[in-house]
Amino acid sequence: MSAAHGRSEAAHTPPGGAERSEGGAHTSAAHGRSEAAHTPPGGAERSEGGAHTGAAHGRFDDPRATWDARFAAPGLLFGEQPNAFLQREAHRLEPHSRVLSVADGEGRNALYLAERGHDVQAFDLSPVALAKARDWAARRGLQVDWRESSVDDWDWAPETFDAVVAVFVQFADPAMRARMFDGIWRTLRRGGLLLVQGYTPRQLDYRTGGPGRVEHLYTPQLLRDLLAQAQWLLLREHDDVLAEGSAHAGRSALIDAIARKPA
Repeated sequence: MSAAHGRSEAAHTPPGGAERSEGGAHTSAAHGRSEAAHTPPGGAERSEGGAHTGAAHGRFDDPRATWDARFAAPGLLFGEQPNAFLQREAHRLEPHSRVLSVADGEGRNALYLAERGHDVQAFDLSPVALAKARDWAARRGLQVDWRESSVDDWDWAPETFDAVVAVFVQFADPAMRARMFDGIWRTLRRGGLLLVQGYTPRQLDYRTGGPGRVEHLYTPQLLRDLLAQAQWLLLREHDDVLAEGSAHAGRSALIDAIARKPA
């Protein structure tokens, strides 16, 4: 980890050794990003982890196998560092919160939250990604309740979590996205927080990551429409330079959002 966060990279060597080169060009197919290389229109995408059922993208008959193969490559696809937005905003969570991380991939965000003392559950479609996450957690002496699931198979049990984290979960087409956000809202406890970061339509100009389909991208109005009852603590579009493994590298058009479920 970076010196700015008080952790030594040598002390927390991730599974597979060093991170991937920032110049890598691994297109993520089932989940919401075209990592380093842009996913062309009509291609398939992925997000942080493999939680997509594949129904929206006929190119992949077996998204689990596709993403297992990608996660089987050496290193960490999205890097060792937790998402920068999550690092900036995690102070909003109450101590010892119960937190769900959606499509968590190889575990960078769930482990960051666990390290801060939260009770974390995380799911992903890919058992290969989860094996890396579990190994990394063991090396760091951290506890996370890892589960293997797609978004549509996940049990969004009512009022279960104090917070939900959904970082670049833009694998979802509009129909799946509506189901996913409905589930997220249902599983949040009253007064709970939803933390979301995603790409906006201007990301199609940058071509530095994210889905190549405008209908998968977020705008403030889209999020307001999805979560009509939300109390918005943060809803901001901005540009920033991402350096999160080979998957997110370069100037990007982003949206940061934090919603509170009314008590």
